[in-house]
Amino acid sequence: MPNLESHSDRIARMRRAYEEAHGRFVSRLQSVPADLAERVPAEGGWSAAQIGWHVAAVDAGFADLMSGARPTQPLPEDFRERQWIDVAAEVPAKLQAPRSVTPPDHVRRDEVLIALEASARKVDEALQALTPDRASRFGVTHRSVGTVTLYQVGEWATAHTIRHNAQAKQVLGR
Repeated sequence: MPNLESHSDRIARMRRAYEEAHGRFVSRLQSVPADLAERVPAEGGWSAAQIGWHVAAVDAGFADLMSGARPTQPLPEDFRERQWIDVAAEVPAKLQAPRSVTPPDHVRRDEVLIALEASARKVDEALQALTPDRASRFGVTHRSVGTVTLYQVGEWATAHTIRHNAQAKQVLGR
């Protein structure tokens, strides 16, 4: 089923959705004392600050893909974009982050907030600059989502932030 939104409407919707998701995540990190955000759960896993570090790193990577700073692939002429909801439904519940976006053992919440602000700016700039041709005719293939358009990389940025905001909520107990 083809997407019937105009390019400008789709970009505007993605920018709003990302900004809202990102804002909720940043607010969660800002609303707790730094020591709580930086505390690694006793049962293991990442602290809320480490989750934020990961989100900032991944978002910067998404922005680089959309802007062309990182290579993407031209999609085959017969490629048909699936609805994002169908793509997201196939993402495994538990994933292992690649080493390049695995946070260090300890990160400071305030440094993470700065990194999140910078990565959000990069995502927004990349979305604004994304042309209809590049957004629909170029993409990436990833083990978690299969092959997606650069439009969908923008949608993935929002979904990724939402997913990790829920993780941070669980880690923080709020």
